Amino acid sequence: MMFMSRHGGGRLLRAFAIASAVALGAGAVAFSVRAEPAPVAAQVSFVSDRLSVEVIGSGPDVILIPGLLSSREVWRPLADQLAATHRVHLVQLAGFAGEPWSHGDGPFVAPAVEELGRYIAEAGLHHPAVIGHSMGALVGLKLAQDRPGSVGRLLSVDSLPFFSVLYGPTTTVDSVRPVAEQAAAAMAAMDDAAFAAGQAQIASASTRSPEVQAAIVAWSVASDRRGTAAAFRDVMLTDARPGLAGMGIPVTAVYAADPNGGTPPAMADALWTREYAALPGVRLIRIDDSRHFIMADQPERLAGIVDQFLAD
Repeated sequence: MMFMSRHGGGRLLRAFAIASAVALGAGAVAFSVRAEPAPVAAQVSFVSDRLSVEVIGSGPDVILIPGLLSSREVWRPLADQLAATHRVHLVQLAGFAGEPWSHGDGPFVAPAVEELGRYIAEAGLHHPAVIGHSMGALVGLKLAQDRPGSVGRLLSVDSLPFFSVLYGPTTTVDSVRPVAEQAAAAMAAMDDAAFAAGQAQIASASTRSPEVQAAIVAWSVASDRRGTAAAFRDVMLTDARPGLAGMGIPVTAVYAADPNGGTPPAMADALWTREYAALPGVRLIRIDDSRHFIMADQPERLAGIVDQFLAD
């Protein structure tokens, strides 16, 4: 992509490019790209130009949030499993994977957080569990901070509270702002062929699954470029670390490690331990032999962690 590291850790910067710039999401063993959503057990009347929600199953509420450029189909295999015992709310963020975007280059993350909070209130959800991947986990983290009591517990999948620390541990919102603005402008101006080629390169580094790599590219080219650029900029400039100390909900953060093309285990351990240090009682779980899209590379391991997370 467009990132170069002055701090070493090239593999980790690739993870940043994936996690904050094109963190799409992936499926599991039975993953497939669907042209239309599967039949659902219930439809919600909630209307928003920031997100839509599909509901399946019945039982305790679980919200699944995909990452940047992702379709809600990233969570389909896990959602189908959970629907046997839970009511699952599959979020689709506007601007990604064909979902309309009408906000130009305006703010992305904060309005998405606000609308998800409104959905929880209007749907009458009581302390739902939230599971998010990459940018989706950042949205869930900000939701829990900005609307105390709206989230019962949070599972963060390969996500950091401030992605831009991957430029270096002293990076701040102010110091990275010029880079974020320039990168977003470049992304918005990129021609379609160059954009698709870049997504293909990143997809090959983000998961070992050729099937999921193809889905990543398909969702990328179907996304609104201005919305994508706006979201990318906002992710780089969103620092949720100041709110960690005041959070009182259970949080589990799983992260990937793969010395063969992904993030080396020791580097991943140090980074996640440092960046989540202020969060009381956080449970950190490293998943080995996985790249950014853990649900593609280690679906059974992740499903087991989700079961434990929901049962605790």
